[in-house]
This record gives sequence, C-alpha cells and structure tokens, in this order.
Amino acid sequence: MEFAITFKGDIDPKRTVALVKQAEVAGFKYAWFFDSHVLWRDCYATMAMCIEHTEHMRFGPCVTNPGVRDWSVAASMFATLALQSGGRIDMGVGRGDSSRRVLGRKPLNVETMVEFCNAVKGMVRGDEVSYDEETATVKIPWATGYEMPVWIAAYGPKALAAAGESSDGLIIQLADTWLVKWFTDQALEAGKSAGRDLSKFQVMSAAPVWVGDMKRAREQTRWFPAMVGNHVADLVMRYGKEGQVIPQRLTNYIEGRKGYDYRHHADKDADHLGFITEDIIDSFGILGPVEAHVEKIKELESLGVTQFNIYLMCGEEERIVAEYAEHVLPHFK
Repeated sequence: MEFAITFKGDIDPKRTVALVKQAEVAGFKYAWFFDSHVLWRDCYATMAMCIEHTEHMRFGPCVTNPGVRDWSVAASMFATLALQSGGRIDMGVGRGDSSRRVLGRKPLNVETMVEFCNAVKGMVRGDEVSYDEETATVKIPWATGYEMPVWIAAYGPKALAAAGESSDGLIIQLADTWLVKWFTDQALEAGKSAGRDLSKFQVMSAAPVWVGDMKRAREQTRWFPAMVGNHVADLVMRYGKEGQVIPQRLTNYIEGRKGYDYRHHADKDADHLGFITEDIIDSFGILGPVEAHVEKIKELESLGVTQFNIYLMCGEEERIVAEYAEHVLPHFK
C-alpha cells in the first residue's frame, strides 16, 4: 500500500513545501493537487516549487480535465515537470467538475476525456499527435520519451470502463469499502474484457481523515460527502436512482441535497452541508482512533486498493501527517 496527500491550493506555499517534505520523510510516495484554477492557486507552479525541495515524492493533479487548457499547453507543462522532476510526474484526469462549473460550463464527456489522456501522454512521450481538426499535428521536439502514468477518476459506468480499458490507474474519491469494491470491480472487468494486462493497474482511494475525537472528526470532514454528491447528482440525472446502474447505497444519501455553491467547493464551513448524515461522513472518510484507520486501510488493501490518498485539507495538517507517520504507515511496510 502506497500513501499520498492531496492539497486544494489554499495553504501558504512555503507551508505546503514544508508539509510535502514532512510527508516524504515519513514515507508518503505522492503529493497530489486539486486543479481548479479559479477557486485556488495554480497547482503546477506549486508542484514545481515542491519538486525542487524533494527527492523521491511523485506529483500530479488530482484531477485535471480536457476543457480548460489547449491540449498542447497541457502536454508541454507535463513534459516540463517530467524533466524538472527526473520523471516524478503523473496525471490524474476527470471530466471537469469544479474548474468548469465555476465558469458556468458543464463537464466534458468520457470520450473526450480519454482522447485527452491519449493525446497528452503521446505528446509528453514525443510522438506526433493530431488532436484537433483545425490544428496542425504537434510533436514536442525536446520531449525525452517519458511514459507518464495516467489515472482516471470515475464513479459512473462509462468512466469506470474507460479507466479499466485505457488508463494506468483508477481514482475513487471515497473510502467506503463496499463502494470502493463495487467501483474497482467494474473497472477491472472492463480492462479484462479489453484484453489488458492489469497486473500493474493501480487503484486509489482518496478521502479526508481525522485522527481523534469523532465529534470533531465529523465537523472537519462533513464537506467531503457534499462534494461527492455533485458527481452522484450527475449520475442520478443520467441513470436514475433505482439502483440498476448506480447502487442505492450511493444515491440515497443525496435525497435531501438542495444544490451546491461552487464558490465554497471543499469548504468545511459551507452552507450546503445540511443533508449529510453522520453515518455517511463515517463511511466516506476514515475517522477516529489510529486503530480504526489501520483497520479500514487494511480492508481497502484487501479489496485491491494500492494507494490511500489523504485529502489534507481539514485542519491540523502537520499533526495528521505526523500521526500517520508514527502510527499508521508502519503497519504497511
């Protein structure tokens, strides 16, 4: 089991560097960053700064999308970071939730997301790539052949299939063990049906954590199920809520949802959290004493999860990294 941390881009840059250095010493392998350029600071500038202060930590967006940058601009950026880091850059990709919705635009479709993944990965490698009928083919002359790992974030059946069929890893923004298994099984089945060798396929469970008192833990992480609820609402609109495509375990909890203010995306003090119940908070994250964290992560590992990614944005971030360093990571070495 690998461990990771994720930032949303609101922590002071120097403190972010210090947290990444602390996590690297502790044994964390990845530092991921939300890529929502209006809501928070540009994540790639911060990654570049962190890269210069680390030796082994890998970096990437969790997640970027095809709809906010020209694809050649994105490829040049990833190729530059690959060179600068000595090959320590991955790309997490989604359809585009907060970064597009805050601009009044809709997320893009799964087909476009897959085309983006293939095009950017090819350009970073140095291939000649055509991705737009109105644009000449692109070949980055200084690319070095880097094979950039690409992860796809998914909840719905089409995105899960795309992850299994064409990516290096699946991102699941949940730590609910039943749902993680349900999502993982779909992606793996799609990959097997496509004839892929999945022996190196990675599965990430990403969620907030809180070590300590449950009342405080729920207060600090209540925002997370509300954020997940945006994706669930999209799925319900498309597939219905009868449980035929999307399990009712996932859809039932959003019945009291009355909208979402993207200006307070991933904000623990937002006004749109009233429909979230304690049992959902408990199941979606990992909360309570360290023993509960170890137990749940071991269960996730048994279900095929290869990386647990802490959404490090709930307060007391240095303490959380230290708690995991001392009490959790040693159980997975």
